[in-house]
Amino acid sequence: MKVAIFDFDGTLYAEETFKLLMNHLKEHPIYRTKYKRFYRSIVPPYLANKLKLYPDAKMKERSMQLYIEAFNGIHEKEIIAYFEELTKPVQKDFNPAVIARLQKHQAENIHILLVSGAYTQFLRQVTKGISFNQIIGTEISYKENNVDSRTLIKHVNGTRKTENILLALEGQQIDWKNSYAYGDSFSDLPVLELVGNPVVVNPEEKLQVVAKERGWEII
Repeated sequence: MKVAIFDFDGTLYAEETFKLLMNHLKEHPIYRTKYKRFYRSIVPPYLANKLKLYPDAKMKERSMQLYIEAFNGIHEKEIIAYFEELTKPVQKDFNPAVIARLQKHQAENIHILLVSGAYTQFLRQVTKGISFNQIIGTEISYKENNVDSRTLIKHVNGTRKTENILLALEGQQIDWKNSYAYGDSFSDLPVLELVGNPVVVNPEEKLQVVAKERGWEII
């Protein structure tokens, strides 16, 4: 079985999910009252990160945790509806070249995975109309159908992406040599190295250097 693995932020989606989510909370007619508390809580780790005292991976995971704490106790249907409001704004910023590749792989009957650090529930809503065989993201926990922010999230980033991909494909015979992966960030390197056809999309500088050295395709 061949696979095609797509990153989300900066690859399928041209912008950054977390900035979008912050603005959505800040301007939301129902939930904007929760923004100030969220903002106050995120400032200390943000400043520590800028001073190189708090690693990037930890900062991202902490930010995701603090964000979802604003919705603690809210019913699952409400958080899904909240994310659904972002479907049109997100889809207008999909990368058409990446969409074309995704559709090509679908026509070739390749097994397609979307793998991202964004919330899985968010990804499912904003990619409506696009068919993925599997979506791997950061899971929001629920207790009795309500958001449970006391359960710490496990942000899918860096090596966790690779671990989750291998776990999702466990038991399958994968033709890695003839498979594809798409990413934009240096942190996507472990995923790109899994396959015989790595493709970098609007890559950040460190990844672009690697791609040119190795002769990888650049979109």
